[in-house]
Amino acid sequence: MAAVSKGPVALALSSRWAKPAVFALGLVPLGWMVWLGLSGGLGAEPVAEAVRQSGLWALRLLLVALAVTPLRILTGQAGLARFRRMIGLFAFFYALLHVSVYVGVDQFFDWAAVWKDIVKRPYITVGMGAFVILTALAATSTNGMVRRLGGRRWKALHKAVFIAGAAGCVHYVMLVKGWQYPPFVYAAILLGLVALRYAKSPAAGRLSPSYRT
Repeated sequence: MAAVSKGPVALALSSRWAKPAVFALGLVPLGWMVWLGLSGGLGAEPVAEAVRQSGLWALRLLLVALAVTPLRILTGQAGLARFRRMIGLFAFFYALLHVSVYVGVDQFFDWAAVWKDIVKRPYITVGMGAFVILTALAATSTNGMVRRLGGRRWKALHKAVFIAGAAGCVHYVMLVKGWQYPPFVYAAILLGLVALRYAKSPAAGRLSPSYRT
């Protein structure tokens, strides 16, 4: 039987260098933030800007992770699935950085003040909820945890990523002052990705039965 030839995109996605390249790209925002911090590019309120930038990158990468499966199905590029977990873990990494800068640098580990913020400021309550979900998903992302939980329970748990995404978007909308369109752009992207869960496409038919987060 003749071997099935792969196109250039499929070959690139299956390359041994593809994952290291994606990993390096995942570190670019961190490097950029460090550079801004060292060069004074974070503005008059560097801590607040560092919190904002890390939170934005957490949300961006979470949306990219959610986009992997629809893109895989719509384009027929099965190799995209290799990067979903890595991108999701980078989203958690930047969410952890977001919370760490807020707790450690902004609040100086004043846990009473942090708890007061969580209770009294709804946007922080929602944001912390998203972080708790991402923490649970990151902790159960390994192959070992898939085996321990069982495929069905693991998939059910990891569908909570959409709740985390929605909470992240709500957190962003509530955080900004006045009418600003960027938070609603992120929310619209999330809604589009959720809609693709039920969309029909020539490549895959109805997505919902086989969709994986």
